[in-house]
Amino acid sequence: MYHKILIANRGEIAVRIIRACREMGIATVAVYSTADKEALHTQLADEAVCIGEAASKDSYLNVERIISAAIATKAEAIHPGFGFLSENAKFAEVCTKCGLEFIGPPAEVISKMGDKAMARDTMTKAQVPVTPGSKEPVFYADKALLVAKEIGFPVMIKAAYGGGGKGMRVALDEAEFESQFLIAQTEAKNGFGNGTMYIEKYITNPKHVEMQLLCDKFGNVAVFPERDCSVQRNHQKMIEESPSPAVKDSLRKKMASAAAKAAKAVGYVGAGTIEFLLNDNGEFYFMEMNTRIQVEHPVTEMVSGVDLIKEMIRISAGEKLSVDKNSYIPKGHAIECRINAENPQNGFRPSPGKIDQLHLPGGFNIRVDSAMYPGCEVSPYYDSMIAKLIVKADNREDAIDKMLSALGEVIIEGVDTNIDFQYDILSHPVFRNGYVTTDFIKQHFSDYIK
Repeated sequence: MYHKILIANRGEIAVRIIRACREMGIATVAVYSTADKEALHTQLADEAVCIGEAASKDSYLNVERIISAAIATKAEAIHPGFGFLSENAKFAEVCTKCGLEFIGPPAEVISKMGDKAMARDTMTKAQVPVTPGSKEPVFYADKALLVAKEIGFPVMIKAAYGGGGKGMRVALDEAEFESQFLIAQTEAKNGFGNGTMYIEKYITNPKHVEMQLLCDKFGNVAVFPERDCSVQRNHQKMIEESPSPAVKDSLRKKMASAAAKAAKAVGYVGAGTIEFLLNDNGEFYFMEMNTRIQVEHPVTEMVSGVDLIKEMIRISAGEKLSVDKNSYIPKGHAIECRINAENPQNGFRPSPGKIDQLHLPGGFNIRVDSAMYPGCEVSPYYDSMIAKLIVKADNREDAIDKMLSALGEVIIEGVDTNIDFQYDILSHPVFRNGYVTTDFIKQHFSDYIK
């Protein structure tokens, strides 16, 4: 087992990893930008190293400085968290070349799954159902349009190397295709440093359901209960739950089997997620594989009782998977709300600033993952998510009521938040009935969509 791990990230995921390492007796190194000098992760880690200015390209995306910090502090491994360099194959490769263990899949697997066109081809060969899409990545709008015409409108335009809802746009017809392509490509370049795109058929009104995996270096695969991430705004997830109200036991087994096939087809190692689109007929299609831990991993932990971060570290260190083979069977129902510093009434405009007052809920089966503390600064330079509130109950109805109670207890003063909006979503009869698709926000909260 490792003696020291560097966390190449910030915010609540960095804090989450540091806490897991502490419990395992592993020393930690935090890296931080000048904007994050007083951030919680820098205070909780055993060591902290400044790696550059506030802009991500000068700090959290700067491979050379992160590697230098790891070598200087004698860290043995690097945990990338999510976002930033977590799905960057070159970063994983550099870690290995420098004698550092990358806590995630091998670079070649990241590369294969990060190239969305190659991932789709791999899944097709593994007999995992996929949506129609481009066979090769595209770089220019005119050639991408030819692909879109061949597939048939509407189409989804996606960044070939990235995730988290960035670099994604829907083009309903030929007239709007070029503008949507250029917008998505610009987002991809800014968010991931790569403007390679791909096109796939857009499935109308689907559910977004994903399967969490853990795979060790000995070929063992564990599949966990599905997560329903259908509540989204501009392809950004807002509320996640496990299990999905749309998935029954028979379908769960089919999706778990497909996810395991997908993982074995690429020789996956570590924590990963297979994302599917699910239609009303119970047909599901591979969308993409995330080769990292996900923002919404706590709901899986709540219904499985497995600490996914610790398992990632153990797998990376060469230990065999010890998770029960029936890990895909959920125990209870969990819901997560992403709390963002933003103003839903003003086009979801980010709301950076100082946290003046803070009270977070507690109680039985209530969890908060956050890097906030009274007096801390919410930076304008990074993602606006400031906390994740997670609850668990015996069933979905009780979980919703518990979340409503917990949200009602949150006090965050100094910045605007989306808490009231989350409360409205959870209270909506369509959500409570479980009939939620990826168009739910657009259909039922049009006043918020400017």
